[in-house]
Amino acid sequence: MILVAAVAIAAAAGVAGGAAFFGGDDGPEAARPEGSPPVLVDLGVRTDPEARRLRRAAGLHSHGDRAGARAEFARGRSLQAEAGEVISAWPDGTLERLEELATLHPRSGAVLFHLGLARFWSGDTAGAVEAWRTTRVRAPDTAFAVRSADLLFRGAPPGLPTFVPGFPGPREVRALDAPEQFVALRRMARRPDPRAKLLYGVALQRVERPISARHEFAAAARLAPNDVDALVADAIGRFDKEHPEGAFSRMGPLTRRFPRAGSVRFHLGLMLLWLGDLEEARRQLGRATRLGAPHDREAKRLLNRLEGVQER
Repeated sequence: MILVAAVAIAAAAGVAGGAAFFGGDDGPEAARPEGSPPVLVDLGVRTDPEARRLRRAAGLHSHGDRAGARAEFARGRSLQAEAGEVISAWPDGTLERLEELATLHPRSGAVLFHLGLARFWSGDTAGAVEAWRTTRVRAPDTAFAVRSADLLFRGAPPGLPTFVPGFPGPREVRALDAPEQFVALRRMARRPDPRAKLLYGVALQRVERPISARHEFAAAARLAPNDVDALVADAIGRFDKEHPEGAFSRMGPLTRRFPRAGSVRFHLGLMLLWLGDLEEARRQLGRATRLGAPHDREAKRLLNRLEGVQER
């Protein structure tokens, strides 16, 4: 469900092992993986026939049925379907066709991200890095950009740190299914209501639309410049693995402005996990547990998951 406040506990596992996608050596010979590249589909909360087909095809591919996946993808009409079909045909013409598609559709995150995978599986690490960097520039508000950052900055946990509101969503919205929640939250966010914008921003983060979420959080902060939730969301929404300073430069002053706010310490701890500073992250999360509700419980959960994780 969109409104379920789920701290990215993957942070704990991600900090423990990093993303071992490239292997232990940065050289292309050492990094070249076995098997076939994976497939990523970016569908948000869509439930239309095309989305169901793409999810089914991606599932078949992930379970090793590449022939079945290819047949399902071939029934689709989108660039995501075409990229998935080409990847499922690996290695038969995969790289060549994706290079062609990238020329024809230079702003398609689906094409550029999978081109990076195909290049990497072909042993061209530098070319893969170029494709993933291009994905982040040309299709920044997509899951393809988020996953590209995971592969480019593999020492950090996957994904991005997410904002956890200090207040619940409306009961009538929480009772809805995810697609209906998303529509309701989007409609509510059209009003000059900072909390509505924060909740819609959370929903956007959950479907990996980081730029759209950032805009909602920034709008909430403009409407409520003295509200700690709005200011914290505005800060964490600016987190970027390549340039985390944009988020920290806003969160840091909040620790002085709101010294008793557990939300500030909790989200600062989250960002520090993504930065790889486990010791300071634990310290900030510990302070959040002592500052009480509403973030003490999430902070304790995360600290428990971090037990036994060693500094890299």
